[in-house]
Amino acid sequence: MSSLPTTLGELKGHPLGSRERILRSVKEELRENLLARLRQGGPLFEGVLGYEDSVMPQIVNALLAQHNFILLGLRGQAKSRILRALVTLLDEHMPVVAGSEVNDNPYAPISKYARELIEARGDDTPIAWVSRDQRYVEKLATPDVTIADILGDVDPIKAARGGHILSDELTIHYGMMPRANRGIFALNELPDLAGKVQVGLFNIMQEGDVQIKGYPVRLALDVLLCFTANPEDYTARGKIITPLKDRIGSEVITHYPETVALGMQITAQEAWVDRGGLPVRIPDFVAEVIERVAFEARTDKRVDRRSGVSQRLPITVMESVVSNAERRAVMLGDREVVPRLSDLYAALPAITGKIELEYEGELIGATVIARELIRRAADATMRERAGYIDSDAIVIWFDQGSALQVTDDVESAALQKAFGTVPGLLDLVRLVGLATEGDIPVEVAACELLLEALVARRKLSRSDGGEYMRAPHEQRRRPGQEPLGGGMSA
Repeated sequence: MSSLPTTLGELKGHPLGSRERILRSVKEELRENLLARLRQGGPLFEGVLGYEDSVMPQIVNALLAQHNFILLGLRGQAKSRILRALVTLLDEHMPVVAGSEVNDNPYAPISKYARELIEARGDDTPIAWVSRDQRYVEKLATPDVTIADILGDVDPIKAARGGHILSDELTIHYGMMPRANRGIFALNELPDLAGKVQVGLFNIMQEGDVQIKGYPVRLALDVLLCFTANPEDYTARGKIITPLKDRIGSEVITHYPETVALGMQITAQEAWVDRGGLPVRIPDFVAEVIERVAFEARTDKRVDRRSGVSQRLPITVMESVVSNAERRAVMLGDREVVPRLSDLYAALPAITGKIELEYEGELIGATVIARELIRRAADATMRERAGYIDSDAIVIWFDQGSALQVTDDVESAALQKAFGTVPGLLDLVRLVGLATEGDIPVEVAACELLLEALVARRKLSRSDGGEYMRAPHEQRRRPGQEPLGGGMSA
């Protein structure tokens, strides 16, 4: 930054100060930098996974076409992350007239302040440099947002102190959009914006200027406008004004991860599991169960699909599961942190807080549904990894009146010994490749996975306190009735 020009005269003679470069619109700048990145290859935005063949091509097309655009998707679909990543397509630094509130272009100022300063000082006009991160302005649309918040208002105090009449441009207190001039302005949850404020966006989107408080003051702003919205709100009558919708150039649809493997990759990227203390080792089938909880919730009719099930659910569940395993490891003096299936039940608050229920679900209760989701996720994981296996000996052992108490605060060696009393249980999890003999923490987690799958198939039951026992007769499936999800022998 120290080597960059500090006056208008220095800027004119600097390689970064060519008029052609500085006078580009922000959309032209984004287009040029995007083309350069496409030539280089590689991901468009770091850390945005699963959109390479669906969302990203649409965003590229919108930027190449120099369109304002909207991202439509349910919560937790990386919409805000994508918008914030757009700044990586801006130049690293941009020159502005020093002291300008609207990032005035030194070669084409739009505010009265900058015009008068350049007229008075000429080539000695001070120049400041704005980083790309400072060129991104984001606002959450709420019903109480006003035109003044977005565009600006006349400031009587400014007028009094400066001795100006109210219609003087120097009395304006600029809103968020003028302060985003020559940058990106992102408006989240667009349909929540009051109708009269949506009307105020017309001029800037179509004619490229704004008017403040009815005075004949025009600002030819240069802004890329980006929006986000829930698809249902966006299409609902009365939520968004049709003329505004018509002025948005491109409509890009986002989505949740399409495969469990991709969801696991995103969760692994986002979840905070490296705590800087004891080493953390997460069995891959535990990570899969956590991810499948979200997938199961997204297809459950008792969960409100209009709200969606955010990708934050498996991320926060993963963090809670690791935290519970970390607590156990510290208390028992273990050398590493290895989560188990029982840790998912300790993470119930991370599930219940992330799902919105329909009326039927409200009657049952979020906690009951969350427990069912865990069991269904464990069952799906077991089927995916083991397919058909013979669990007759295990079920018979419980049918004869035996029971197992499994809690999340017991050391692994004690649990392994208890699981060893169940005929064939340890041998079975080793046989299907869930665990290797001698890796006690993973063996224990694998045994819990198998028992949870049997609970999901109503061959066993599990109390809220973690006791596995025979399933009540009335809960058992009739002979020949399809077990939950297909698969294991009866």
